[in-house]
Amino acid sequence: MSESPPERQIWLVRHGETEWSMSGRHTGRSDIPLTDEGRRQAEALAERIAGHPFALVLSSPRSRATETARLAGFPDALIDPDLGEWDYGEFEGRTTADIRTEIPEWSIWNGPWRGGETVEQVGTRADRVIERCLDPRIDGDALLFAHGHLLRVLAARWIQLPAVAGRHFALGTATTGILGWERDNRVIETWNEACHQSP
Repeated sequence: MSESPPERQIWLVRHGETEWSMSGRHTGRSDIPLTDEGRRQAEALAERIAGHPFALVLSSPRSRATETARLAGFPDALIDPDLGEWDYGEFEGRTTADIRTEIPEWSIWNGPWRGGETVEQVGTRADRVIERCLDPRIDGDALLFAHGHLLRVLAARWIQLPAVAGRHFALGTATTGILGWERDNRVIETWNEACHQSP
C-alpha cells in the first residue's frame, strides 16, 4: 500500500503593481520596479500571510518579486530562477493589442513565441518548482513570490492540466492563491484573493 502524499500547501503571491502591469505590457525578463501603489499593495500582503509557518519561501529573481517578498515580511526568500516570468522574447514590453496589429489573434498561450519560451517550456519550469516544494525534506508549506503568467501555469500543472490551461486562471497584481489537497487529490483552495483595496 503506497503512502498518501503529504498534504502540504503551496501559497502563491503575485508581485505588486508595476508601470508595465498597469498598461498591459508583457513583462518577462525586464526588471521593472514596483510603483508606489505596488509597494503599498505588497505591504498589505503582510497581514494576509503573517503568522502562517512556512518551511520554504522562494522568489523569482526579478526585483518586483523580491521587493514584494521583502515588503510582505519575507526579506530572506530564496531565489529560484524557475519562478522567473515567461520569457516573451521579441514580444517583451509589447501589449497584446500591439502584437495583434502584426499577428492577428495572437495570444501568449498560442504563440508564436519568437525568441521566447513556449508554453510547454514554462510548464516544465513550473513542474520543477512543484517538485521542489513537495520534496520530502521540506517539512511544511511553501510560499512563492512570482508573476502572473508563471503562477497561472503553475496552478494548471498543480491540478495536472496542460500548461496552456493557465489561460483560464485570471490573476491580479498583489493577489494570493493556495494550492492544496482534498484527501489525496490536488485542488486549488483559493485563487486571486486581493489583500488590498484601492484608495
